[in-house]
Amino acid sequence: MPLRRNYLRTFALVCTFFGLVVLTGFKEVSAYQVFTQKGKVTDFEQLCKEAAEADVVLFGELHNNSLGHWLQLRLLKYLAEKKAGKVLVGAEMWEADDQIVLSEYAAKSITEKHLETEAKLWPNYQDDYKPFFTYAWEKKIPVYATDIPRRYASMVMKKGLDSLNTLPAEAKAWIAPLPVTVDFNLPGYKALTEGMGGHGGPMSNNFAAAQAIKDATMGWFIVKNNKPGYVFLHLNGAYHSNNFEGISVYLNQYKKGLKVLTINMVEQDDLTQLSKEETGTATFIIAIASDMHHSY
Repeated sequence: MPLRRNYLRTFALVCTFFGLVVLTGFKEVSAYQVFTQKGKVTDFEQLCKEAAEADVVLFGELHNNSLGHWLQLRLLKYLAEKKAGKVLVGAEMWEADDQIVLSEYAAKSITEKHLETEAKLWPNYQDDYKPFFTYAWEKKIPVYATDIPRRYASMVMKKGLDSLNTLPAEAKAWIAPLPVTVDFNLPGYKALTEGMGGHGGPMSNNFAAAQAIKDATMGWFIVKNNKPGYVFLHLNGAYHSNNFEGISVYLNQYKKGLKVLTINMVEQDDLTQLSKEETGTATFIIAIASDMHHSY
């Protein structure tokens, strides 16, 4: 019996020793870090608290970053509880002419199969976006399609903004009110024209204009559907709201005085400090570990 006790004691000590070796062989690893506009370390809780005080939250995402999509869902859940249901959702991922399908699904007039076959879903909808929108519908949070139908953005790319004037009235209902003005001197749009190798020429301007008509349309449908006392949480690519340009510019045109909070999402190897290039790009910047899982 004493031999058995000694054996068990020795075995426990060995296990404890190896357990300590394993634990001390790893450092604590962070998946993400939230920073303020000025690059100071903060946390996701503070981001959520300030988002609840905004009229519009533009959550600029990296489309294929799985952790980023989880954080979007966490923010939505926080707002749904904190605002007692006074939350609206919109997204670049839904084109304006899909609104009838979204509304029919929310009213349970059609099945999920109809939604997923008749709306223009992004390829990563199932993995990245479905949990977010499913939660919204379960909580009866209205979901709005805000993006211009891609065929019209393509028209602008090929023929310029004036080509939209040829569309019938029914089609124009899915676009920001025409005419839409574009400030090609804004850094974001200017970078697009220069990226096309142009200096304000027709084709390079069309490239920027196609981006601008998306920004204007998203801004228009956010303002059109927003309500006093509500938070409108909008998902969009980070480039549509970074540096307080893009959608923010058109929000200000359509309704001055809105309190807009922007979020930028970036990937970094080092999460202890925000890169200088990303400092100032949004109200909050979420730096995510660069080796985080990507859905595509």
